[in-house]
Amino acid sequence: MNESPPVRPVPVSGFPEWLPEIRMVEQKWLDLIRSGFERYGFCSIETPSVEPLSVLTAKGETSNEVYALRRLQEDAGDTGDSRIGLHFDLTVPFARYTAQHFNELVFPFKRYQIQRVWRGERAQDGRFREFTQCDIDVINVDHLPAYFDAELPRVIHEILTGLNLPAWTIDINNRKVLQGFYEGLGIDDPSAVIRAVDKLDKVGPEGVAKILSDEVGLSARTVDSCLALARTRGTGSAVVEDVKALGVTSELLTEGLGELSHVLDSLDDLPAGSVVADLSIARGLDYYTGTVYEGKFVDWPNYGSICSGGRYENLAGSFIRRRLPGVGMSIGLTRIFAKLLAEGLLETTAKCPSDVLVVVPRDERRNEAEATAARLRGRGLNVELYHQADKVAKQVRYASRKGIPFAWFPPFEEGAAHEVKNLATGEQLASDPTTWLPAPR
Repeated sequence: MNESPPVRPVPVSGFPEWLPEIRMVEQKWLDLIRSGFERYGFCSIETPSVEPLSVLTAKGETSNEVYALRRLQEDAGDTGDSRIGLHFDLTVPFARYTAQHFNELVFPFKRYQIQRVWRGERAQDGRFREFTQCDIDVINVDHLPAYFDAELPRVIHEILTGLNLPAWTIDINNRKVLQGFYEGLGIDDPSAVIRAVDKLDKVGPEGVAKILSDEVGLSARTVDSCLALARTRGTGSAVVEDVKALGVTSELLTEGLGELSHVLDSLDDLPAGSVVADLSIARGLDYYTGTVYEGKFVDWPNYGSICSGGRYENLAGSFIRRRLPGVGMSIGLTRIFAKLLAEGLLETTAKCPSDVLVVVPRDERRNEAEATAARLRGRGLNVELYHQADKVAKQVRYASRKGIPFAWFPPFEEGAAHEVKNLATGEQLASDPTTWLPAPR
């Protein structure tokens, strides 16, 4: 009988997976992020991985990156699955969720979501087709106080600081500043300019200038003004004066500068340089209408954003006949994690969460080993019981390879004492399973 050749395991590019010791670090990060969100009163929700394509394709350029779904063995005439797709972010599903449960929620509604998202883009450094986002958003009825535009970057700042990352900044801008500035220049299609400026990191000033000139049709003088705004960077009221010095005026620009100044002044107690105004930040998604955020690593300026978000006035309200403005920020966990791993900056310890491995001396003493493991687990310890009565040296070697810090030896003979061995120091002492505690990791 001919056997089929084995299927060669091949990873799919853009879909990262971690070894156990890496995943353990990621889980600790997730716990820290979750607790950081909850410390500010955000509650957890989870939405389905799929949404109707009509929802996913309604907003922004990312609509072109949606993975549409259908069953492999689709029944004839059954096209239901072809109308759904994997969500590309968590903001659009959250807006739909808020509208759907409007009568059951307490507003302002503060929620966090930590889930996988999917984007059908080319996999490259810092860009994945499946990744984990950690979102916080606030939505309110009719009016959302500007207070929240400042609270969100404060929450994210606190969490990123707690993760002890390499140097980073949170850059802040306001879409009203951009749109108002371009309107003040007499530009008929400010959105086209915003989309072009949003490519500044990818194509540079010369590339943006070419787009503005060749595709948007702006004069050289107007292009220079747009680039002058994009080069403006600073803090507090100083950046407002720098924008005013460019000599462009409009009501919308004045409104946007006021909102931007309010956010920056509200965050002026944070470490200098960690939160700044960057007038090149635009964010490509069409639903942003006010404050926008983008976080970057200082030493890797061309790497993708590590956190981002902004204010949206009409996203949730587009599902029902109510005004539901919101603001949100997201931590790009997978992007941060992958970069630190690639740079050798991710510290790992064990390959499993076990505090102790209980040795099985021989088959006749297995019941004693099982009872010992149960007593230790009952006291809140993570305990692995070795699966068979191999040579003791082999069992200890197994624990050492997994990074388990202690090996527990139940009595090898009736009436003998329990002993525990510290695998890092080699010290082995008599111990009591009802009182023993390991040193904190």
